[in-house]
Parts: sequence; structure tokens; C-alpha cells
Amino acid sequence: MSTRIAFLKGHGTENDFVIVPDPENVIDLTPVAVAALCDRRAGIGGDGVLHVVRSAAHPEAGDMAAEAEWFMDYRNGDGSIAEMCGNGVRVFARYLQHAGHVAEGDIAVATRGGVKSVHIAKDGDVTVGMGSARLPEGDVTVSVGERSWPARNVNMGNPHAVAFVDDLAHAGDLLAPPPFSPAAAYPEGVNVEFVVDRGPRHVAMRVHERGSGETRSCGTGACAVAVAAARRDGADPAVTGSPATYTVDVPGGRLVITERPDGEIEMTGPAVIVAEGEIDAEWLESAVR
Repeated sequence: MSTRIAFLKGHGTENDFVIVPDPENVIDLTPVAVAALCDRRAGIGGDGVLHVVRSAAHPEAGDMAAEAEWFMDYRNGDGSIAEMCGNGVRVFARYLQHAGHVAEGDIAVATRGGVKSVHIAKDGDVTVGMGSARLPEGDVTVSVGERSWPARNVNMGNPHAVAFVDDLAHAGDLLAPPPFSPAAAYPEGVNVEFVVDRGPRHVAMRVHERGSGETRSCGTGACAVAVAAARRDGADPAVTGSPATYTVDVPGGRLVITERPDGEIEMTGPAVIVAEGEIDAEWLESAVR
């Protein structure tokens, strides 16, 4: 390992990430190392790590290399591996543009949730093709303290439980994962969204992200919320034949989600690179001991 490791810091609607460029996949980012980097007091700080690797160089992405040159090896802030991160994909694409690997327009990014189509617009916004949602059957309930709500089970490549509430304060401090039942619905844990209405096809949410706690934004969560809201509102595009677009306010900003009649979902929002520098490898090695 070299004595210095390049990194950048970026965010999408204040969902923030440590970006580690590693085209040939030579840096050993253990769960402990990722958690150290994401520590907001003793490390750089972030909701997660975007490990930037060429698809051909990563064993989990080699079969996607023909479609997408770059693989987003995403890790949660606690070091665990996640299938997908919507805000992360936008920031990942912004990094690729920043580094000169891609230009404005359409690109493809490999993720554990499959290859995602991305459009980098001239106005700075980034649109991600998030694929389609799956809606597993069965009743789900989430709880905070003595309150409980029915939740919609939505899978965006990662699992979500979407609960519509009267007041976002009812979600509590979201320091611990909100309890849910039945346990079999989410054997590997779940991202939980609490949602209130702001107006016609306009909602606001708070989220507890699995492995990260409450975050300022969650892209896949915003998509899950839009899907759940469309079903609740009788606006399922597969039924109406018309796209359903929802504005989703998150604590860190605003995302626009569109679901098409064919089930494909697009998410549009900002992505910003705020800093770049070097990690001291000796510090990182000591942090993981």
C-alpha cells in the first residue's frame, strides 16, 4: 500500500460519501477500514464509501464490463456491503465526469443491483435509471415507541418499508433501526421511510438507512416512496398508462422521481464534489488494528 491514498468527498442532497478511486482494485477496503473512513470525528466522515473500480478488475462486476466500464463498489457507513445507493450513483457519475473519465450525456454504471443508465445534464443535475420496483406481497408493520404503522414493502434492488405518517417527528430520533414485523419480511434488515404529504404528488420523508442510521437523503428510498405513494393514490402507471412523477423532499434537498408505464423509474437530483485530498495510509492501517 502506498503511503498516501487519494480520496474525494461528495454528496447528493446531503447524502455524503467518501470517494476512493481504485481503478485496478488494489486497495483492500475492509469493513473496519470503511467504518474508520466514515467516522465523522476520527475519520473523514460520510454515510458510505464509493469505491471506484473498473468493472473488469472486480470479481463481482466482471460480467458487466461489456456494458459498463466502471463499477460502484458501494459500502455502508458501518462497513457492510449494499446492493445499491441511488444518491451514490449520481455522485459516482459526477466523480467520473470530474476525473475526465466521462463527459456530459449518457453513461452506464455497474452496481450490485445491476447496470444503471445515467444522464449527466448541462444544468448539473444527474438522472439515474433506477430499474423497476418489486412489491413483495404480505403485510408489514414498522414501529417507533408505542406507535406503529402499516408499511409498503418495496424492493429497489435493496429492501424498503414505506410508512405514511401524520408527522415526521413521529419517526423519533432514528438512531436505532425501527422495529418491524414480521421478521421474515426482511431477513437482512431494511431501510425504513417515514412519509408525509406536502401537496399533490409532493411528499416529504425521513429515512433510517440500514447500516448507516438516519441520513439526509436516500435515493432508492425516495424511489420506493414514490412507488408506494402512486399505489396509494391510484396512480400506478401500469394501470393508468401514464407516467407518475412525484417530488420527494428529503432533509438534504429535493429529488424528482418518475415511474413509467413499463415500470422503469428515473430519479433526478444534484450531485456535488466538495473536496479532494489524500488519506494517510499509516493512519488507516492503525485505525483498522
